[in-house]
Amino acid sequence: MKNFLLTWLGTAVALVITSRIVEGFKIEDFGAALVAVIIISLVNALIRPILSFLAFPITLLTFGLFTFVINAVSLGIASAFTPGFKIDGFLPALLGSIVLAIVSSGINYFLRVID
Repeated sequence: MKNFLLTWLGTAVALVITSRIVEGFKIEDFGAALVAVIIISLVNALIRPILSFLAFPITLLTFGLFTFVINAVSLGIASAFTPGFKIDGFLPALLGSIVLAIVSSGINYFLRVID
């Protein structure tokens, strides 16, 4: 349970940091970031597998790079259902997904080292 809470908080912090780095990727406050992490998790659990399955041929042809597009679409879907979380178009979603992955990985690695 402790690891889940640390990961949840770490990802919310990464989302706030991403909103400060990427223009057009907006989080109103930390509470919105906490809710956004839950919605992103639900989208990743329910919708992303379907998108990945349908896009498998394209992902195979692009040597996995199309996964960034799937991540951007997933973030866009999550932002549509999350109050206080807004993405202004596809390019901010794409850049946001890349930055979020990097920042979140760094924060979660740091939290694992502490734990």
